[in-house]
Amino acid sequence: MGVPGEATRNAPPELAASELFAVDAYRHEFDSTVAEVDRDGGRIRLARTAFYPGGGGQPCDLGTILGPGGPLTVTAVKRDRGPIWHTVEGDLPEVGSEVQGVVDWDRRHRLMRTHTALHILCGVIWADYAIPVTGGNMEPLKGRLDFPFPTMSADLGARVEKRINEEIERAWEIVVDFVPRSAADADPALIRTSASLIPQEIDPLRVIDIVGLDRQADGGTHVLSTAEVGRVRVTGTESKGRDNKRIRLEVDDPEPDPS
Repeated sequence: MGVPGEATRNAPPELAASELFAVDAYRHEFDSTVAEVDRDGGRIRLARTAFYPGGGGQPCDLGTILGPGGPLTVTAVKRDRGPIWHTVEGDLPEVGSEVQGVVDWDRRHRLMRTHTALHILCGVIWADYAIPVTGGNMEPLKGRLDFPFPTMSADLGARVEKRINEEIERAWEIVVDFVPRSAADADPALIRTSASLIPQEIDPLRVIDIVGLDRQADGGTHVLSTAEVGRVRVTGTESKGRDNKRIRLEVDDPEPDPS
């Protein structure tokens, strides 16, 4: 399985140097400098960051930024037309200040496990039914995905739960890869959400590869092995209308030891 940070392939050097979360989801402490300050908005931009800005149904990271004027509580992180901004509470530092970022690791790791569980669900549905995902959302240890099933059988939840946990127990390796956009657009299994949701200027495309099960474009944070997810329960199946069926799941605690 390797160690955190090693299961990444073909990362653009400029991205690896600035968006640490994109190449190492286990990186939750980092040093940086303040690149820009928006005093009216109560937010700062850092030269590099490990805070995930949210997207694809995954909430942003929270945590603390330690600066020369004391700790800043990070209440939101968002990508704004390219750059990543950190909304904070506390005395804003000056541009050029050296700071240390500390991501709320317990929350991040629960989101990593949850996001990976949803990818396993997506992979199971694709492998068994060749049906893509049309939407989803998550919070720590809970999530849901929507699929265009024409109908939904009464025992679908139980069958899907069994399949998800079988794949978890196989301890599939999970790799972050970066592939040319042209190659991604030519692979219908790689981009399973609406292609319009991923702007064409994003090139190369970041791909999460659950080796042996599921491979698709994704920008979020994930664990290194399906075994790290822990046991998953399907807690509900719902019909949201014609060709729109929802599957909800929860990830059990206590967490397994990643080592």
